[in-house]
Amino acid sequence: MCQYSCASSVSPPPAIPGALTDYHLVHLGQFALKGAALTIIEATAVQDHGRISPHDAGLWMDEQIPGMRVVADFVHSQGGAVGIQLAHSGRKGSTVPPWIANRYLSDRAMKVPGSVRADKSVGGWPESVVGPSGGPEYAWDLQGGEGGCWSPREMTTEDVEECVRDWAKSAGRAVRAGMDMIEIHAAHGYLLNQFLSPITNKRNDKYGGSWENRVRILIEIIGAVRETIPQEMPLFLRVSGTEWLEGSDVEREAGGSWSTDDSIRLAKMLPSLGVDLLDVSSGGNHPSQKIEMHSGYQIGVASQIRKAIRAEGVNLLIGAVGLITDADQARGVLEDAGYQEKSVTGDVEKEALAAKEMVQKNDQSNGPKADVILVARQFMREPEWVLKVAWKLGIEVAWPSQFGRAKFLT
Repeated sequence: MCQYSCASSVSPPPAIPGALTDYHLVHLGQFALKGAALTIIEATAVQDHGRISPHDAGLWMDEQIPGMRVVADFVHSQGGAVGIQLAHSGRKGSTVPPWIANRYLSDRAMKVPGSVRADKSVGGWPESVVGPSGGPEYAWDLQGGEGGCWSPREMTTEDVEECVRDWAKSAGRAVRAGMDMIEIHAAHGYLLNQFLSPITNKRNDKYGGSWENRVRILIEIIGAVRETIPQEMPLFLRVSGTEWLEGSDVEREAGGSWSTDDSIRLAKMLPSLGVDLLDVSSGGNHPSQKIEMHSGYQIGVASQIRKAIRAEGVNLLIGAVGLITDADQARGVLEDAGYQEKSVTGDVEKEALAAKEMVQKNDQSNGPKADVILVARQFMREPEWVLKVAWKLGIEVAWPSQFGRAKFLT
């Protein structure tokens, strides 16, 4: 998850904008130390104006490689793998970190949480906030650039082509920094998600209009990255499986939205493009989204995609998110699935059994809902989550030698 803890362009020397710091070494290193098999570095911008905030991580220049290398070396020293999520904020860019925004809004008795625009005085880039389509009507918060988000400028065809090249260059830097895998971020309303959706993409060139044109930039980026990185390096893609706008006025006015059916159609293409895993999240592209909140609501989207592609023999791994965030969600997934392997007592055990249920066959689900579970918030709450879950499931895992005297009691 984004930490908004890098130097910005207005930080005093010798700070390097977008470079990881000692904070990131400690933050990410704790997960590897305590058993995470794969630690993925937060959304990392491929262009300086592709950050969400001036304090985001970046990999748009070589000077940012050493900070990444320090993190990679430590994770490897603990026996773990390390990856990176390459991203571009698009029209969601140039906002201040969320805790600064919330304090600003709270002090003015305004709605919290919310976004606050970052201007040049704090390292922002108002004139360089971009999207597939531009103008006040495309500001993410629908406030015409006068609210918490800037009005984006429509990218030229040359801008798009440069973005594709920069994605590949960042991927090359990631390889040099010691990454073991790369994920392309095309979810949550950031730039690539904006291109995919007919709601936010109203272009008339080869990157807009038809479904094939709207996915073109993503396909070009996948190809450019795949060509840059080693053949054996895993390539992940994160998408919003649905915008949660089906049947809405917004969808009707736009003539469509990005739906689960669109994600299934895209998923079927990915193995031939060199993508190994589709990481399925949802939403984030429009404030009018209507999410039917229930336990494991995103898991259902991932499961639907997996079932559809398996039925056609498509060999693509599916990753699920949004499950292990709190006890109530985990409990709901267990109840929906009818999991009865053992009595469930305590939050950690509920989470452990829910995770196990997700990737194993049982009589109720007729198969796994996903091949991999990706966890974020729960690791931030409990860096030792792997050790706790293994303990609850009765699985023997390696503890750090230094922690041997602190193992959980049976």
